[in-house]
Amino acid sequence: MTLLPPGRMVTCDEGDGNVQPLWLSDRPATAGLWARIYAEHTRSGLWPLLLDSLGPSDDEFRPWGSGEVFPEQMSSPASHDPARLLAEWWAAYTAVDEDDDVLSVKRRLAVTAPFGQNWPGTAPSGESAANADQLATENAEAFLSGRPQSRLGLVAAASGAEALTVAGWAGPLNYDDDTAKFSAVVRDWERRFGARVVAVGFSTLHLSVAAPPMNEEDALLVAAEHFAFCPDNVRQGDRPYTLAAYAGRITGAHSWDFWWD
Repeated sequence: MTLLPPGRMVTCDEGDGNVQPLWLSDRPATAGLWARIYAEHTRSGLWPLLLDSLGPSDDEFRPWGSGEVFPEQMSSPASHDPARLLAEWWAAYTAVDEDDDVLSVKRRLAVTAPFGQNWPGTAPSGESAANADQLATENAEAFLSGRPQSRLGLVAAASGAEALTVAGWAGPLNYDDDTAKFSAVVRDWERRFGARVVAVGFSTLHLSVAAPPMNEEDALLVAAEHFAFCPDNVRQGDRPYTLAAYAGRITGAHSWDFWWD
């Protein structure tokens, strides 16, 4: 077992105060540490996460250091159907209320063109040209080089998708307060696209992806899934704020980043 740096168990800021869903290193993670822990996951049962905070000057290292995690409020990822969740979210986020809408009907529907309000269904599984585990390691090192303040988190979970719920992460709280629903979708992406959860922030999620969409048709379908999963990626991402433009950016991309406003 890899020798761990100094750290502590995080106690939830909820309930009777004795729930400790994850371990957090006291200092930023060092290069190669995530990879070593990840390689031991099958034996240890611990999923490593690079944990980011609100910013480099966040002394509390929220939400992890402050205990703003809520595993007791979550359901189980296994109790949710990912395809149904995506369809329901899509319907909710493409709905038009002419009396209470910043965008006109035409402009709102243009965001999700060519589908408009019609859910196109989930994308087919991708064809992996990369080793998912090796790619995850490379993504972890790249993420850490860009966010050197990130610390190591360890969660007793079978996969990265399940680790999000077990840890009690509440990043998408403004859209849905049950992280298990998001874990269910990520678990499906693990199966279809060779996704691996590498890093998590206050309201951000970073995935390594071994089998991304490689053509326009598949990329549009994956983009629709991303919009349903995290509409801010498209609505408040890079211009132009359209599904088609977003699809172009994720075609062949081996990392997916999500952030919820």
